[in-house]
Amino acid sequence: MWALADPEVNGYAGSAGTVGVAWPHLQQVCRLERQRDMKGKKHVQVSYVITSLSATDADARRLLTISREHWGIENRIHWVRDVTFDEDRSQVRLGAAPQVMAGLRNLVISLVRRAGHSNVAAALRRHNTHLTEAFNMLGLAQPLGQ
Repeated sequence: MWALADPEVNGYAGSAGTVGVAWPHLQQVCRLERQRDMKGKKHVQVSYVITSLSATDADARRLLTISREHWGIENRIHWVRDVTFDEDRSQVRLGAAPQVMAGLRNLVISLVRRAGHSNVAAALRRHNTHLTEAFNMLGLAQPLGQ
């Protein structure tokens, strides 16, 4: 990763390639390169990042740490919400309902992880067929009729 903190050069950003007014809070432009091997084939992905953090607040190493922390959150919560709960295809769209549903999904993920499960989808399948365990995890009594 490298970071460029040059106001004159950064003046090009956001101005369609001609020198114009720099984005008001732009401090650095960063290039992040990720490499991974999948089935013996090397894949390279390049991303560009803009930030309002100054070079004194965050050098390239700190920006890399921030990026990794962000993707850690993305992989642990958002990916689970997208894949396990199929959130992107949700029909819930009105009022505060989407935020409420997102909060409920986050609550379920937290409860399942707190109970020691690393695979949320497998835990949901298990608790779907073992309701007593699910209720015990919530600290509730056994459901009626069980």
